[in-house]
Amino acid sequence: MDDIDSAIVRELQRDARQTNRDLARRLNIAPSTCLERVRALRARGVITGYRATVDLRALNRPVQALLTVRIRPMNREVIERFKAFLTSLPEVLNVYVVAGGDDFLVHVAVPDVDRLHALLMDQVFKRREVVDCRSSVIYQHVANDIIEALPPHGA
Repeated sequence: MDDIDSAIVRELQRDARQTNRDLARRLNIAPSTCLERVRALRARGVITGYRATVDLRALNRPVQALLTVRIRPMNREVIERFKAFLTSLPEVLNVYVVAGGDDFLVHVAVPDVDRLHALLMDQVFKRREVVDCRSSVIYQHVANDIIEALPPHGA
């Protein structure tokens, strides 16, 4: 990735709906060059898609929480089956398989704490492989909207 590719990625993260012409003008490059570069970034897998960011409150999901889950037995089949279960739940936003004391970190968004409790009691704890689950309600959530490439270690 050179400086132009990095600038394209940064600008598209800022506003993926801008036209190729506007993007090229903003970066001070020819529209044909810009289009070629965007296509190459997609072909290389740097740009993996475009999507809309939504307001969880507008979707009646103002309460967010992180769940830490431990499962047993620990093997690939159980992990894959539990991941599939989690991603099938409408309350689940993200699932991370992690190392350390916990096996999964799960980001959920629900209408209220009663729905969070029901999710835990009626869905998660009913699974035989779950040996422990803790929940932490998220008071505030911020994210970096623009992700930059990092230089290699030691550079």
